[in-house]
Amino acid sequence: MFHCDVIDVKKNSIDISKAQKFIASSKCGASLFFMGTVRDENNSQKVTGITYDSHDEMVKKSFEEIYDEAKVNFKIEHCAVFVEHVKGYVPLGGISILIAVACKHRKQVYDVSRFIIEEIKKRTAIWKKEHYEGTDSKWLKGNPLIDQSQLK
Repeated sequence: MFHCDVIDVKKNSIDISKAQKFIASSKCGASLFFMGTVRDENNSQKVTGITYDSHDEMVKKSFEEIYDEAKVNFKIEHCAVFVEHVKGYVPLGGISILIAVACKHRKQVYDVSRFIIEEIKKRTAIWKKEHYEGTDSKWLKGNPLIDQSQLK
């Protein structure tokens, strides 16, 4: 069972109770929630917020591919995964991503959750613009969607 979405913060917000209801199952003995939040410093600069941008359909496709790989890699049965990432401006402490996982055993939820967040960070086309104290802001360098070594 899988749910993913990109949430436009101008219209909505990530709802933890929605995730909790989605992953609830008597077949699962363990559940885990991972929330990525905006922290106050990056590379010795005082951060005041982050603007996230994405191509929503590409992001959802990437989330689905990562989930499908996790099912195969970890041989999971009776697993529920909920992934939502925001689009738009998020202030300090605001939630940028929520990953909720429920599986039969605790090792599975840790493995699956860790795999999902690490793969999202590597592969998913989500861009970040950090806003700094004062008026400065900067788009951060992302990971290429194509392995550059394969182009040579």
